[in-house]
Amino acid sequence: MNKPATIPAPAANRRAPERATFRRATLAVIWTWLVVFALLPNLIVIAASFLSRDEDKFLALPVTLASYARLLDPLYVKVFLHSLSMAAITTIICLLLGYPFAWLVSRAKARVQPLLMLLLVIPFWTNSLVRLYAVKLILAANGLLSSALISLGLIHEPLQILYTQKAVIGGLVYLLLPFMILPLYAVFTDLRADMVLASKDLGANRWQTFWHVILPLTTPGIISGVLLVLLPAMGMFYVADILGGSRNLLVGNIIKAQFLDARDWPFGAAASVLLTIAMAVLVLAYRVSSQRIGKTDYNELA
Repeated sequence: MNKPATIPAPAANRRAPERATFRRATLAVIWTWLVVFALLPNLIVIAASFLSRDEDKFLALPVTLASYARLLDPLYVKVFLHSLSMAAITTIICLLLGYPFAWLVSRAKARVQPLLMLLLVIPFWTNSLVRLYAVKLILAANGLLSSALISLGLIHEPLQILYTQKAVIGGLVYLLLPFMILPLYAVFTDLRADMVLASKDLGANRWQTFWHVILPLTTPGIISGVLLVLLPAMGMFYVADILGGSRNLLVGNIIKAQFLDARDWPFGAAASVLLTIAMAVLVLAYRVSSQRIGKTDYNELA
């Protein structure tokens, strides 16, 4: 008797084990990277914040809350509030500039949008420190800006912008504006046009459509942009060092000084934990807003 012909297994079934192995290997690499370079360093910083200062070993027992108590010192509270105010102003400026820019890019022709986003990302190809020194040359008293305005007869004396709070905020906006635009552009591209049209059909004007439809649906992008701008703005110590001088310090300057100059690692770690907690609060707000937007869409579709 002739043996029945065997039917070869489909190629997809033969490749399934290989794909599963590749997926597990990829996940293992990703989790190893996150644990080694993200989780463990943060755990070390948290543990260091509860230890005592030691001149020789940097960290020593006993466990104490003295570093967190020092954060309530009026001097550091003043620096923190000043840093928070500059970061908040930077975030507001980035939002006011980035929101309409992201909307205009999302409404541009499909073939033009990649070019516009490329022009936005191109500055990232150059180190931010190099670009910041270029900004310093422009804002200096004898820099390009003052020289150009004097030559045009618009001013008679050089502008005193460098080493001021305005210079620090301007540098932060220059470096962080793309981080606000990118998440806003993502939510604008996902914005459903039928909801906007339905609002207009129901008699809403442009302001009402923006306030009741567009703004709530783009809230996750706004919170994500704030998350990417506010906290980095408080930690970019080199911006304050180059453009602001000693009178316009950020929280990052305090942390850097504690680790490198004062060699008070517990206090520097406590200040770092404070920023981490602030980031966790913003991440939680982002998740809550995203869940609410998702539930709203589901109810409307149902």
